[in-house]
Amino acid sequence: MDSRTVFPLRLASLVSSNSDILAALGVADWVVAADSHSDAPGLEAAVRVGPDLDIDLDAVAYARPDLVLASLSVPGMERVVDGLHERGLPTLILDPVTVADTLADIRLIGQTLGLEQKGEAVAAQLEADLARLRATYPRPPRVLVEWWPRPIIAATRESWVTELLAGLGAVNALETRPGRSSPLTLDEVREAQPDLIVCSWCGAKKLRPEVIEARGLGVPVIAVPESGLGRPGPRLLEGARQLAAALETLELAPSRRAGAATARTA
Repeated sequence: MDSRTVFPLRLASLVSSNSDILAALGVADWVVAADSHSDAPGLEAAVRVGPDLDIDLDAVAYARPDLVLASLSVPGMERVVDGLHERGLPTLILDPVTVADTLADIRLIGQTLGLEQKGEAVAAQLEADLARLRATYPRPPRVLVEWWPRPIIAATRESWVTELLAGLGAVNALETRPGRSSPLTLDEVREAQPDLIVCSWCGAKKLRPEVIEARGLGVPVIAVPESGLGRPGPRLLEGARQLAAALETLELAPSRRAGAATARTA
């Protein structure tokens, strides 16, 4: 804890990423209300107020939080945020797009709770741990991170996945496609020419990489839990470690995109 005395606050956390940050800061036991998906340790006493996109706002208000931590990183959370404001609840709304944003949010939550030193320590440790995973490859491996299978939805340019992959020496196969995520046809997945596809379905009870393999693309597929890639918080390190291990196993052919460009200019 920081050197000065810090008094516990009554907190409500409405997305898993925020709950993970609070646990890393050592204040999960301050949480009096949490969404039903949050699985960070220390939330046993928190009242569950529903899934992130269907929060029981009256239940949140009934818990009498001193501060509600919400996020716009989950598409559709704007309605929940509007409901919090309508009820006059004190809120901290996060909206991380990059890894750098995530680190800044950890520091911001620490500062807001009077735990500035702890927030700085957690963010600095995560940043250092991620940096140690960087590797060099004959060419940057192209990785497609799939959030949902039907329709296929994958992380695009404005996603923390893009920066996370860059930090590992790889690239998001959809880095030129605008937005945070996008539905794709199978042909569009093929055109992205991924060297690796990551099954990280959000909200799925079970990851089934064999469903992706059955599409016949001939691309290696790995499963990484949503907790390791879909949450902009400390647990991104878990996903990054799994990605780094998978990237090391790839046998990278010369870049097909580079070859195609050469052929067009010849």
